[in-house]
Amino acid sequence: MARRSRLSFASIALLVFALVVILLLTVPTQDVQEAPGFMYGIVLDAGSSHTALFIYRWPADKQNGTGVVTQHAECHVKGEGISSYAGQKGGAGESLVDCLDQAVRDIPKDKHQLTPVYLGATAGMRLLNISNPKQSDQILKEVGDKIKSYPFKFEGAAILSGQEEGAYGWVTVNYLLENFIKYGFIGRWMSPGRATVGALDLGGVEGKQNMMEMRLYGQNYSLYTHSFLCYGINQVYNRMLAHLVKSQGYVQSVTNPCYPPDVNTTLKMKDVFSSPCTEEHKPKPYNPEGTLTVKGSGNYQQCEGNMSNMFSFQDCPFSQCSFNGISQPNVTGNFMAFSTFFYVHSSLRQLTGKPVNTPQQLQEAAQTTCSMTLSQVMLYQSAHWKNYCTASVFIKTLVLRGYAFDNATFPQISFQKKAGDTSVGWALGYMLNLSNLLPAEKVGLRKALTPGVWGTLIFLFALLVAAALGFLLYRLFLCYNKKKCFSA
Repeated sequence: MARRSRLSFASIALLVFALVVILLLTVPTQDVQEAPGFMYGIVLDAGSSHTALFIYRWPADKQNGTGVVTQHAECHVKGEGISSYAGQKGGAGESLVDCLDQAVRDIPKDKHQLTPVYLGATAGMRLLNISNPKQSDQILKEVGDKIKSYPFKFEGAAILSGQEEGAYGWVTVNYLLENFIKYGFIGRWMSPGRATVGALDLGGVEGKQNMMEMRLYGQNYSLYTHSFLCYGINQVYNRMLAHLVKSQGYVQSVTNPCYPPDVNTTLKMKDVFSSPCTEEHKPKPYNPEGTLTVKGSGNYQQCEGNMSNMFSFQDCPFSQCSFNGISQPNVTGNFMAFSTFFYVHSSLRQLTGKPVNTPQQLQEAAQTTCSMTLSQVMLYQSAHWKNYCTASVFIKTLVLRGYAFDNATFPQISFQKKAGDTSVGWALGYMLNLSNLLPAEKVGLRKALTPGVWGTLIFLFALLVAAALGFLLYRLFLCYNKKKCFSA
């Protein structure tokens, strides 16, 4: 009898199990999208003074053809920019090793071979390419070979034009401010329809060479961008010294009104005249190993006068120019200033202990800084202590006279180093634009049962468990009453 009961229960269980299997084979299913994984990209910003490596990531499905990119990690290369390794075979490539090693650790291993790497070189390499194209090409080859030795997908090392650098910086700023795309309360990315920051009124722009078209998140943008090659801060320092050497008769000791009054330093002539930006002031004959003594006088008015000689505000072939005959429309709207603008503005506020929110405050801060002694400015740890005055007068001249910001427009400039956790610069904009060219991953699909089918299966499973428990309780009851427990 017990054997027949066991067989009967086993038969019932097998029948229920068979029904479940048949149901699974015949019930309708639906495709469910899996959450997309992440794609990664690396951009090396090879600037004139240093190189920085940025790692970005974005959902693999993208939005309107452009990745929704966030900064994943960053690494700053020790030493100066790659252009400083001209003539030092292998030096530029080796300088990147520590940061490339960090990238290997920071990016998931299964994504290494899918991760594109781009190196964009800017002003330092643009100048080297002018003065020595062969060395410029050699450095790009060396850094390319070094990057290829890593498990990433090297996409090239190139020298960006000034126009591209400016445009990608504009993209970065507006992306971080969510002017292109933002995550809406409805749970998806959407266009906010806001005006872009730093966008100039394009009506009546006559210098068409300064126009650039871009397409991001399904929208087309036209923007004005121009880069003044020899007006980077390091080149300004050298150009000021070269101008002073020439204007003071090429003597071995010159006075620099932009240096603090107690500065007395000695340089080699090649430190000043090795750049194409100072070529016009180079003495003849020229001895690159010759020495030059520079003494500071801390005179704001003389510093400002010498700085103005580095700009040309007279000749303009268009109806309106910034300086040096370059067409520029009126500045309108909001702007974000980063990189050197941020550092100089921050230094002025620290040195003077006052806000710098108006043209008048900017001028007063520059005057105060230029009157400081060496011991006063050295209270603020910086490698550029003797150039604080030069930098502040340059920024004042460039922004107020060059770009023509005034009492109404200057307060609309936001000086920032980072937006959230992301560094502000051209690299993110470069990655965003390049992500247009990267194929989106296909959305993963998996088969799934409808809620109704799941409910039926759960009911059958519960029924099977209940039957098994009932049978077990029944057998225990028999055991207790008949003293016959599961015998054969």
